[in-house]
Amino acid sequence: MLAITFHLLAAVIWVGGMFFAYMALRPAAGVLEPPMRLTLWSRTFKRFFPWVWLSAITLFATGFWLIKLYGGMGAVGPHVHIMLLIAIIMMLMFMHVFFAPHKRLGRAVENQDWAAAAKDLNQIRLLISINLMLGLLVTVVGSAGQYYL
Repeated sequence: MLAITFHLLAAVIWVGGMFFAYMALRPAAGVLEPPMRLTLWSRTFKRFFPWVWLSAITLFATGFWLIKLYGGMGAVGPHVHIMLLIAIIMMLMFMHVFFAPHKRLGRAVENQDWAAAAKDLNQIRLLISINLMLGLLVTVVGSAGQYYL
């Protein structure tokens, strides 16, 4: 089914991207001097965040499409309700990151204000770590929740 395929691909792109950024890029970039490290992160987010927007839109569109195909919210299991709640929280957190600390990080890097950029990156790092945990949780709930709930 096309909706499931796009739903899964969008989830893999978003959650996988956060996992890579947090578990691989963050430690590797930690050895760089602040100007290079902060510029790297700013450029990375500029390339990754459009994919997150596309993934989030795709996840919500295909998720509601699948819910409709299965008979609506009253017909789907509790795992779907939990998945939707977590997805809403994740999207709101991403929107905050995108419109607040990410924008400030870009301006601070452009202005070479490394202290401000570091502060914004630390806020982004914290929120992405939370979103990553939620993303891993929603992956388990979405794939195996029907067997537990």
